[in-house]
Amino acid sequence: MSDSGLLQAFLNARPELLRFLRLRGAMPDEAEDVLQTVGLKLAGQETGQGTGPIDQPRAYLYRMATNEFLLHRRGDTRRRLRDEGWVDAQSGFAREVDPQPSAESALIASQHLHLLQGVIDAMPERTATIFRLFRLESVPQKTIAADLGISVSAVEKHLARAYLDILNARKKFDEESGPVRHPAHEQGHHHD
Repeated sequence: MSDSGLLQAFLNARPELLRFLRLRGAMPDEAEDVLQTVGLKLAGQETGQGTGPIDQPRAYLYRMATNEFLLHRRGDTRRRLRDEGWVDAQSGFAREVDPQPSAESALIASQHLHLLQGVIDAMPERTATIFRLFRLESVPQKTIAADLGISVSAVEKHLARAYLDILNARKKFDEESGPVRHPAHEQGHHHD
């Protein structure tokens, strides 16, 4: 099958591919994003970056959708880890390096990630968008300002608000969790 025929086969199979991705665990928006990427890649093949004839177009499309879904999930994981690391750096919180973290450490790390996601979700939409673009996707402030039709100063104000929201949430979390004990630092430092 030619590349243009493959694009047509994709368009015809799109509802099936959407159901397939949903069954694989993709959220509705995530499945749409994955299929949009597949469609763009197929359209690119049609304009001269072709793959050559495809014998089994349906199998090829399902494999392509699966691969894009896995790449998308890996990208989400990388973004979450970058996000978590950035907040740790900004808040002065450093994770202990432990090849086998305790269940308590894993729970605390999970709580921090959940806290961060909650803070970002609670931000005004434009502030959250600017934060994600700048901190997670490394888009320059100048580009964000031009894309949104606002000044660089306005972008900076949104980022400052996002940082403040994150730091306040971190402080509140620490207060509610109680003092953090560091047994390694306590040994041999007792004064009678």
